[in-house]
Amino acid sequence: MLFNKLPDNLFMPLSGQNKQVYQAVLLSLADLFFDEDLVDPFVPKDLVRSTIEGAVIRLGVRRWEPEEDDSEEEQQELPRSTAEYTSRIYRRLVKTGWLEEEQRIYRTYVLLSPANSFLLRTLVSIANLEKRSYGGAVLNVLSSLEAAINDPQGRGITLSEAAQTAADFSAHLTDMMLGLRELKITLSQTNNPQEIVRSFFDRFVEHILVSDYKTLKTKNNPFRFRQQILSMLRELQFDTIKLNQLVEHYQQQFETDIHDAEARVHKHINRIIRIFESVDQRLATIDDFRYRLEKRVSDTVRYMDKTTPGMASRLSRVIAEISQKDGREIPRIRSLETVGFIAPGSVRSPVKRRTPAEPTVITKQEIDPKVLELRRLFKEHKDRRTVKVDRIEAYLERHLIGREQVNASDFSIETIEDYICFSYIRHLNSLGKKARKTAEKYEVQLQETYISVADMVECRDFVITRKDQAKEVSNVR
Repeated sequence: MLFNKLPDNLFMPLSGQNKQVYQAVLLSLADLFFDEDLVDPFVPKDLVRSTIEGAVIRLGVRRWEPEEDDSEEEQQELPRSTAEYTSRIYRRLVKTGWLEEEQRIYRTYVLLSPANSFLLRTLVSIANLEKRSYGGAVLNVLSSLEAAINDPQGRGITLSEAAQTAADFSAHLTDMMLGLRELKITLSQTNNPQEIVRSFFDRFVEHILVSDYKTLKTKNNPFRFRQQILSMLRELQFDTIKLNQLVEHYQQQFETDIHDAEARVHKHINRIIRIFESVDQRLATIDDFRYRLEKRVSDTVRYMDKTTPGMASRLSRVIAEISQKDGREIPRIRSLETVGFIAPGSVRSPVKRRTPAEPTVITKQEIDPKVLELRRLFKEHKDRRTVKVDRIEAYLERHLIGREQVNASDFSIETIEDYICFSYIRHLNSLGKKARKTAEKYEVQLQETYISVADMVECRDFVITRKDQAKEVSNVR
């Protein structure tokens, strides 16, 4: 239990008359004991006393109230100097259990017990409430889950870290909602407009509001990974192989039996699922509190200039002066369009809440089969009319089978592919780099006469010969 790990008089310095002094001193000691460069947790006594003395000087302590557990001599003789303040504070922290002393030969060292150290870190975090990041918490859960699922035997322990991060995130949402409620009650009990605005910015904007709250309303919403997290966990629940590997890894890491390890795995999975399934409802509650709070502050700011000091007395004097005059001296108001009797702000409508857009069902649009068939035919027709070098080369080789050379009249044109190939065999060099290798294999000799080929094309006669055969023919001649 808690009382078995913490000293009984631990909270006495923080509940007495001098609690502000002890608060400043403990915060300074936290910076000393929790320093990242501190290798040895045993701190010399002189350094601890100098830290306390520095906190007393910064705080400007000039008054000391007697404590209940002080001796009669201490209650009668109050500290008068900084050194006496330091000695009194140091002795009381040691007496109540905050600090422990250890003697090493001729030097005295001071340390914090593990329970006191954890408590002090918690108190410091409460005193320094910082804005949290929704996106960072969600991404930490996602990365830990991916590591556990992708490598359950080596990194399965990250599933417990994901569950702890999700639990901390859930607790932060609860704290945020309760903080908004507390601030709303405080502002409702305050009649000073300046104090309302100051509390709104000091407590809400600086301490309660999360750093990326605005992104919740944009397309970069950090919760866009929520469905991915839930789908991964639901798939994991039915993946017996990975579940067994996670159970074995938990059993090794936590040094427990297989039943306890299996219960922990399912407990962590279910915890993350419950938290992320209820996120929308909790955010809606937080948004409702936020709307009411901002509405009150905006109304306060709007009417601050209308509640200036002395306004009531000024209005009473004006009414008294008007009542003493004859009614005929006051012009009769016939229209409100030319006389500013009612200001535009007087009929201001309240700010409406933004209602979220209703979800729409996305249905897959079915395309008419006739359209698909027309697209296929068009694609096929386009492919047949495309100039391809390998198709031209195959067309040439088909007509050069068993021949040394082929004339233009020997070519046949039966399809549209043959027509495209015949149109480009005389102009292979014009096709660029992609036809260079094919053009180097053949030699084209144009004639002066014109002929008609297959009753489809009329062109100059030509003779095509393979270059290796053309060399043999020239050598024979």
